[in-house]
This record gives sequence, structure tokens and C-alpha cells, in this order.
Amino acid sequence: MKTIWGAGTASAFAAAMLLSVGGSGQALAQQVKNLPVVQAVAGTSTSAVPAAAAVATARPAVTASAAAARAAPVASAVTAALPLSVLVAAHSAGAELDEQGKCLATAVYFESMGESLQGQLAVANVVINRARSNQYPSTWCGVVKQKAQFSFVRNGRFPSIDTGSDAWRKAQAIARIAALNITSALPGDVLWYHADYVAPRWRNNLRRVEKIGAHIFYRS
Repeated sequence: MKTIWGAGTASAFAAAMLLSVGGSGQALAQQVKNLPVVQAVAGTSTSAVPAAAAVATARPAVTASAAAARAAPVASAVTAALPLSVLVAAHSAGAELDEQGKCLATAVYFESMGESLQGQLAVANVVINRARSNQYPSTWCGVVKQKAQFSFVRNGRFPSIDTGSDAWRKAQAIARIAALNITSALPGDVLWYHADYVAPRWRNNLRRVEKIGAHIFYRS
């Protein structure tokens, strides 16, 4: 991947922008393949492509991004190599998220507002990881609304969101990025976190993975 940046950065950004809109998955893949930077990536060995670039359609899927999820794997390799700030800018606008995607974005909004983009992505990763783990509800809404798990949820209901805010725009972009598995902040087995100003007892039975911003993340 080191040989493709420089003059090709603009093309890479264009690839990211293509992934943020709807349309035919086949047509999208063809458009992305035609970008010079994508052609450069396609010519590299698979060992040079980061593991985070692998395409994995998240379940439940974000309906608005279904076409993008079917785009060529090489396009995902390009976007995974871009800075997270560029990915967020590319995915901050687009078709409306479905119910599950909104639940994911809501968790990001309330749990990590004010955190770095990496910290916000980490929260989204935990929600998705839990839904896949067989230890928690199998849907993102189920994970977020599970009793006594996320403090901002009251009786299964979410507080109101300032939908015109920059924080909500970023939360939706992070949800799209996490749902499409374009890149991630944490491994797939990280299911727990807490703020660094508390010390819950349950952490003693887990292994600390990483501290990102104000949150400390754990695996079993």
C-alpha cells in the first residue's frame, strides 16, 4: 500500500465517496475499479492488503448501504487505508439508515459524543461484536436496549437526539463505516468497556485490551 499514495490520494477519496452513495452494486464496483488508485491496489499482492480491508456484510445490514456492501473487495481495500476522518466525511451524507443502523448510531451518539473518531468507532464495534457473540441479543437494537447495559437508555427508550448537530452527522457516518466493516478500532472479541473514571467489579474477570479516550475496553 505504500506505493500508491501521493498523487493518487484524490482518487482514493473519490472511491470513498462512491461507497457512500446508493445505486447498483455492480455499477459501483465498476466505477471504483476504474479509478487509478484502485487499479494500483489491484496489482499488489493480497498479503499487502490490511486484514481490516476484508469485506464482511454486517448483520443486521444497514439498508442504505446494501449496494455499497456488494462493491468489489479492492474498493474496500482502498477505503480501509484512508484516514478515519476522510471516511467519516465520505459517509456523513447518504441514504437514511434503517432501524438497526439508527440504533447503532444512537449508541455512538450518546456513549461517545466528544470522543475521538477512533473512540466513537470503538463503541460501534462493541455493539456489533456483542450482536455476533451469542452472549447478547442478536440485533443491534437488542444489544443497545438490553436492560442495564447502556446508561442513556431508559425503559427501552432513547432520549431525543439533536438530528441537526455535527455530533449526529458523525455518529451516523461511524455507524455506516462500522456496519460495512470498512475499518475497525477493535478486534471482534472485545465486548465490554467502561469509562476511565469508574472501576466496576466485573472488569476483574476480563482482560484489558486498550484504552481509547475516556473508555477502557476488555475481552474475556
